[in-house]
Amino acid sequence: MADRIPLDSLHPKRICLIKPSAFGDIIQTLPVLGMLRARFPAAYIAWVAKAPLAELLRGHPQLDDVIPLPYPHGLRAKIAAFRQTLGRLRKENFDLALDFQGLLRSGLMTWSTRAARRVGSSLSREFSHLAYTDRVDVGPWHQPALETFVPIARALGCTGPPPPAFVHVAVDAVVWSNARLSRLPRPVLAVNPGAQWITKRWPAKSFAALARLAVRHHSASIVIVGGPGERELGMRVEQAIRSQKGDSAQRADATIENLAGETSLPQLAAVCQYADVFLSGDSGPMHLAAALKTPTVGIFTCTDEVRSGPRGDLPDQPHRCVSTKVACAASYVTRCRKLDCMNELTPARVWPELDEMLRDVTSHGNSRIAG
Repeated sequence: MADRIPLDSLHPKRICLIKPSAFGDIIQTLPVLGMLRARFPAAYIAWVAKAPLAELLRGHPQLDDVIPLPYPHGLRAKIAAFRQTLGRLRKENFDLALDFQGLLRSGLMTWSTRAARRVGSSLSREFSHLAYTDRVDVGPWHQPALETFVPIARALGCTGPPPPAFVHVAVDAVVWSNARLSRLPRPVLAVNPGAQWITKRWPAKSFAALARLAVRHHSASIVIVGGPGERELGMRVEQAIRSQKGDSAQRADATIENLAGETSLPQLAAVCQYADVFLSGDSGPMHLAAALKTPTVGIFTCTDEVRSGPRGDLPDQPHRCVSTKVACAASYVTRCRKLDCMNELTPARVWPELDEMLRDVTSHGNSRIAG
C-alpha cells in the first residue's frame, strides 16, 4: 500500500460517481461534478442514481452516462434490481469509483465496480468504508453539505472554488412550462409545501397564509408544486388560499396554478426556472430552485440551515432561510410526536423575508421568463 500512487497523481479513464439519493443531496453534489470534469476533461464519467432521480441528470453535458438504480416495490424486487445494478457496475471497467453517499448500499456498489481506486469520506457509515482503498478526511458533519464533498475532489487534484451547480433543463420541459404558466401575471411565486420527512413539512395553512399575503401585497401569481404523492397536499394549500374572503382571494382565483403531483422532474426544473421566487421547506425542490438561481426562501424546522440550506449563488438577491427557535431545532429527527417547531415558526416570522424578496424581484423588472 505504501507505494500506491497518490490520488492527486491519478489519470483515470473511467470514473464512477456514486450518489444515488436523495433529491437535494444530488443537487448539492453537482458542483463537485464540475470540479471533476475540469480536472479530468477526457475521462468517461458516469453517475449512479436512483431511477426516479436519474431523470435530473440525463442530458447533463458533464456526464457521459447515468446508471439508474431501479427501486421497485417489494423486498424481493428491490434485491433483484440491486443485484442487477451491481452486475452492471462490475462490467463497466471503472478505474476510479467515488462514494459520495457513504452508506452500506453505496459501499457495496463502490466495491462492485472493482475499480483500482475506490474513494470515500471519513463520515461514511454502515461499514461502507470497508469498500474503499482510500478514505478522505472531510471535516465535521456540521458544515454545508457541499463542503463535505469538496475535499474528495481536492484529494484528486481539483483546484479552485466549486463552480455553481449546473442543472440541465430539457427544452421540451421548458416548452411545457411556458405553455402552462405564460398566462400568469408576474411576479410568480412557486410554493412547495411537501418534504420527505414529516418533521420538515411546515403546515399547509402556513404556506397558504404566505401565498395570500403575496397576492395581497404584490399581486403575485401562485404556482403550487409537489411530488407524485403530494397532489392532496397541494390541493389543501390551494383550498386554504381560496378560502380567504375578500379582494385578495378574488385575485387568487385567477392566479393559482396547482401542479402538485403533475410534473416530471424535468418539468419541475423548468417550473423552478420560470418562477420569480421559490418558497419551500428543506427539500429537493428547494435545492433545485436555488441551483437554477431562482431566489429562494427556505423554511427550516428539524434541519439546520447552515448544513442544509440553499447554496448562495445569488450575490444581488441571496437566498434566505428562516429557522425555528425551539430547543430541539436542527435535530434531524424524522419523526416527532410534538412538532412544536411547526407552531413556533409562524408565517409572520417568514413573511418579512418573502416580502423583501418579492420587492427585490419586482424592482428588477420580473424578467425571469424561461427561454
